[in-house]
This record gives sequence, structure tokens and C-alpha cells, in this order.
Amino acid sequence: MNISWKDKSLYFKGLLLLIGKDFVISEEERKLLQDIGKALGFEQKFIDSSIDNLLENKYITDEPPIFSDKEIAKIFIKDGIRLAISDKNMHPFEIEWLQNVARSNNLDTNFVNDQIDFYLKNQYLKEDQDKLELHNL
Repeated sequence: MNISWKDKSLYFKGLLLLIGKDFVISEEERKLLQDIGKALGFEQKFIDSSIDNLLENKYITDEPPIFSDKEIAKIFIKDGIRLAISDKNMHPFEIEWLQNVARSNNLDTNFVNDQIDFYLKNQYLKEDQDKLELHNL
């Protein structure tokens, strides 16, 4: 699947917003988001600046991304869960926001819950820590 620059931008911004939901950016979240930004084709300076200024940026809108394709939204949610779990502490605000993303993209919110269960039951992080759904695009 070919992902447009608009969807790439929404993907990165959406995950950036996600890591700010608990008002703490862990080192694990930072590293994973840097990897995602690189995979999307963004410059390292832009990625680092976006992460560094996230919690102070009053002008960033908190709107859930609406992607051009439901499959991109599903992949985004899976990577969002991976990112939210990366610090070993998935905050309720992160889950709620991913459910808002699902609703905004006409997906059932049970998709989010099912994916969280999948990752936790299969110990996804321990078995395959570097795998992102984004790499399947």
C-alpha cells in the first residue's frame, strides 16, 4: 500500500499526540517515535524538535487523525498500542484517544480493545520488540 504524505503527516502527528496523553514522554516512547518518523521519511531534526516541544506546544490541535483508508487507520491503531505500551504503562487517556481515532475512522472501538488484548496476551513486546505495523505498508 502506498501511503500519501498527508497520511504520513497524520500518522506521525497522531502518534505524537498519543505519547503526550499521559504528560510524560518516556525514553522508550521517544525512541520508538523516532523510528516511526524515520520510517515515514521525516528528517531527524524535525522528529526530535516535534517530540521535544510537544508538551509545551499550545497550538497543536488534539483532533484524532482521519486517514484516507481504513487499513491505514488500523495499522495506526496497532502501532499506537505498541507505542503506548512501550513504557510498560498504558494510560487510560491513551486508550480513550485510540478509541476516538477508531470512531473517527469508522472503526468499531472493540478493534482497539481486541488489539490491546492481543498484544498483552501474546507478550508482543517481549517476542518482537522492533516490529512495527508501519513497516508492512
